[in-house]
Amino acid sequence: MSIRRSPRFVAASCTAIALCTLSACTVGPDYHGAPPVAADAMKAPTFVRAPSAGVLATAPAASAWWRALGDPQLDALVDAALAHNPDVHVAQARLREARAQLMGQRANELPKASADAAAVRMRSPDLSALSSGSNGGSGSGGGGGGGPLQLYTAGLDASWEIDLFGGTRRSIEAASDQADALDADLADTQVSLAAEVAQAYIDLRDEQQRLVLARQSAELQQRMLALTQQRREHGTAADVDVERLAGQVETTRAALVPLDEQIAESLDQLAVLTGRAPGALDADLSAAKPLPALPATVQVGDPAALLRRRPDIRAAERRLASANAQIGAHIADYFPKVSLLGDLGFTAADPAHLFRKTNFSWLGVPYLQWNVLDFGRTAADVKSARASRDEAGAHYEHTVLAALEDANSALSRYGHQREHVVRLEEVDASAQRASTLMQQRYTAGVATAIDLLDTERTQFSAQQDVIAGRAQLLEDFVLLQKSLGLGWQ
Repeated sequence: MSIRRSPRFVAASCTAIALCTLSACTVGPDYHGAPPVAADAMKAPTFVRAPSAGVLATAPAASAWWRALGDPQLDALVDAALAHNPDVHVAQARLREARAQLMGQRANELPKASADAAAVRMRSPDLSALSSGSNGGSGSGGGGGGGPLQLYTAGLDASWEIDLFGGTRRSIEAASDQADALDADLADTQVSLAAEVAQAYIDLRDEQQRLVLARQSAELQQRMLALTQQRREHGTAADVDVERLAGQVETTRAALVPLDEQIAESLDQLAVLTGRAPGALDADLSAAKPLPALPATVQVGDPAALLRRRPDIRAAERRLASANAQIGAHIADYFPKVSLLGDLGFTAADPAHLFRKTNFSWLGVPYLQWNVLDFGRTAADVKSARASRDEAGAHYEHTVLAALEDANSALSRYGHQREHVVRLEEVDASAQRASTLMQQRYTAGVATAIDLLDTERTQFSAQQDVIAGRAQLLEDFVLLQKSLGLGWQ
C-alpha cells in the first residue's frame, strides 16, 4: 500500500530538514589556538639568563611564594591585601560583570515569552444623535447614546530566533572567552599586588635596619668624641681631632631624619595596600625587625611552563579567542534571520467568561528577515572584527615576548645580585676587623683620631651596603616570582 503525500507536506518536510541542517552551521573562522611565538625559546629546557647556582628547573607552585621567606608578618600582610585591596575588588567586580553578560548571551539562544492582561472600558458616541443633528434636529429625540463597552483580555506572547548560521553561538563564545580573560586579569592583579606588598615590606625592614645601624654608629662616635675630648684635656689630642669627630657625629645623626621619613612612607604604603587607612599598621610594624630570610634555592621551571602560568599571557590569549569569535558573529549578519512568533490569548466582554473555550484564540507566524541592502555596513563590521582579531594577535605576541624578557632579566639580576652580596659581606667582614684593630691602636695612643675616623666611616659604609644589598636581593627574588607569574590564588 502506497502513501500519497500532498505537496504541502513535502514542502514542510523539506523546510524542516533544511532548518535542522542549517542550525548545525556556524559561520566564521574556528579558533585553533594562539599562534606560536618564539618557538625555539619556548622549546628550550631552561631560560637563557638562568644563573648556574641558586635556581632549579623544576616547576614552582602557582601561589603563596612569599611563605618561603619565613616571615609571618609578611604572610599576614599579603593575605590581608588579597582580601581587602580595592584593586582586587575592582577586578572581581569586572569578572562578575563579564559572567553576567555571558549569562545574557546564553539566554539569547532560548525562546522569549511574556504574559499580558488588560481590562478595557469605553463609551462610544451616539451615532443616531449625530445623524439627527445633521438633519436639522428632526427626529423622535428618543435615541439613546451608545452604552459602555467592556473588554477583558489575557494572553501569552512568545518568540524564538532560530540560530541558523551560528551568530548567537559565536557571540556566546566571544563572551565566554572575554570572561576567561577577566578571570586571568584578576589573577594578574593578585600577582602584582603580592609582589608590591612584599617589596614595601622589604623596604620597611631595610630602612629600619639602616636606622638601627645609624643610631648605633652615632652612639659609638659619641663615645669616641668624649674620649677624644678627655685626651685633649690631657694634651694628647688636638682640637682638630675633636672637631672632626663632632662633625662626623652630627653627620650620622642627620642621616636619621630621612630614614624616619622613609619608614613612615613604607608604613602608610603597606596600610593602603591592605585596604586600611595610613597609620593603621604603625603599632604592629614600627618595631625594627630583621629582613626576611632568603631561601637557598628558587624553583623557576622552563619557558614553556611560563605560557601556562603567567596570567597576562592567558588573558591576552583569551582576548584573541574572543576577537576571533566576534568575526563569526558579524559574518552571520550577511544571512537571513528566521524567527517563530506565537500568541495565545483569551478575550471576553465578561471577566467571568474570559477563560471559556469559545473565547480562546491563537496565532503562529514564521518570520523571515534578511537585510539584503545595507550599503556595506555588515562588510565594514566584518573588516573591523578581523582587524581587532589581528590587533589581539599582535598584542598576544608582544605579551609573550615581554614575559620572556621579564623572566630572563629577573633571573639575570637575581643571579648577579647573589654574587654581589657575597662580595659585600666579605668587604664588611674586612672592615670590621680593621675597625677593631684601629680602636685598639687608638686607645693605646699609637693611632690618630683621623685614622680611627676613616676606619669607622669605612665600616659604617660597608654595613650599610650589606643591608642594602640583602634588601635588593630580596626584592630581586620578589620580582623573579612576579616575572614567573606566581602569586595568584
